[in-house]
Amino acid sequence: MSMGEIIIILIVAILVLGPEKLPSTIAQFVKIFKAIKKNIDDAKNAIEKEIHINELKSEAQKYKDEFTQTNENIRKKLSFEEFDELKKEILDHNANSANKPEKNDTNAKSTLMEKENV
Repeated sequence: MSMGEIIIILIVAILVLGPEKLPSTIAQFVKIFKAIKKNIDDAKNAIEKEIHINELKSEAQKYKDEFTQTNENIRKKLSFEEFDELKKEILDHNANSANKPEKNDTNAKSTLMEKENV
């Protein structure tokens, strides 16, 4: 508002309200405007807090997803390592078992020969 508009509003207010009621009316308007401004500021602060909370939630979700993915990768890696160890144990066992039957066969043959000789 320009200075001319403010002067016109004051002149109209003086004519309508009179010089006696004008100060109390202006005080009431000032209180109303302060209350409106306070409510607007409170709403603005609440919105900013909500936006900040949403940003924190999205950032926390991002970290949670990253942690979950890392955890799954570690479990997969451990599973593959365990699988490799199990595979090695089986192959070692099979290799040892393949060698033992020959010895067992030899022992079995000698035991059979001894029984036949008796």
